[in-house]
Amino acid sequence: MPEKITFTPGLIDSHCLIDVRTPLEFEEDHIPGACNVPLLTNEERVEIGTIHKEVGPVAARRRGLELTCSRFSDMVEQILSVSAGRPIVVYCWRGGLRSHSVAMLVETCGTPAWQLVGGYKSYRTQVIDSFERCDFPVPLIVLHGMTGTGKTTFINNLDQQKWSSIDLEGLAHHRGSAFGALGLEQDFSQKYFETVLWDAFRRLPADRPIVLEGESQRIGRYSLPGNLYQKMAESCKVWCHADIATRIDRLTAEYARPEFRDEMLEALERIRKKLAGTRYAELKGMIEEWDVEGIARSLIEDYYDKMYYKKRLWTPALDLPLEDFRQAETELERFWMTQA
Repeated sequence: MPEKITFTPGLIDSHCLIDVRTPLEFEEDHIPGACNVPLLTNEERVEIGTIHKEVGPVAARRRGLELTCSRFSDMVEQILSVSAGRPIVVYCWRGGLRSHSVAMLVETCGTPAWQLVGGYKSYRTQVIDSFERCDFPVPLIVLHGMTGTGKTTFINNLDQQKWSSIDLEGLAHHRGSAFGALGLEQDFSQKYFETVLWDAFRRLPADRPIVLEGESQRIGRYSLPGNLYQKMAESCKVWCHADIATRIDRLTAEYARPEFRDEMLEALERIRKKLAGTRYAELKGMIEEWDVEGIARSLIEDYYDKMYYKKRLWTPALDLPLEDFRQAETELERFWMTQA
């Protein structure tokens, strides 16, 4: 009989996690680093569930055995191959029959295997709890500022020997603005977004502050989990700024791709009601004529600066110019040393 093991984040780095749920369950979300070796296909799980409900558990188990016994050998070979000598932990949805059966199968073939207590749900509970607590071991430094100032680029180029950083927009596959989805797809679940965010925080060293960008409660179709938004609101806030020419250059560099033209027109249509009729027509004409500098300037002056941070009910701990990223990092470091 396989031994049981309780989930801790350290298992991700020390063990080979085998997810025996269906491909659809795995795609929705899974423990970071886990390998999917499904016991049942998506269709088979539906069939077994129907039999369990309409006939009973014994009939469902017999049908399950009938469907799966021919693939046992291949499953064991795949598990041993991906484990590469690491200890094997098998999990399913709730730590029930699927993970127990596969762990026992691996052990029967001569290799120790553990069954995860509570399955995926036990891991998911820890993710939810961690964002409810938001008890990070180091402070958060939250960068705010108007669109085009270069906050994301600045964050991603900080010296990682001095700072930790989280690119919320990169993890969410969205730039957090009306045109933030250009060239990107948010094609994964809210649960998976929370997993990659949780894992990003988990991997950070515990000896340096975490720098991240101030966001609204939602980044595209995803919501910041738990109390993270509130935690960021209570943390050290830095106001980043750059002159209009710099912002135009940076927006142009990021968005001025001909393949984005149709998506830009679609995004413009979504904010049409927030623009005066003449401004909408002018912007649409600029996109059609591909006047990228005009597009950037008009969006900054007629949309972004009028919509965002209209009322800033807080005073920043630091005003940080982002004209030169290297100088800005030096100034941020100088400021942070005074806070210690």
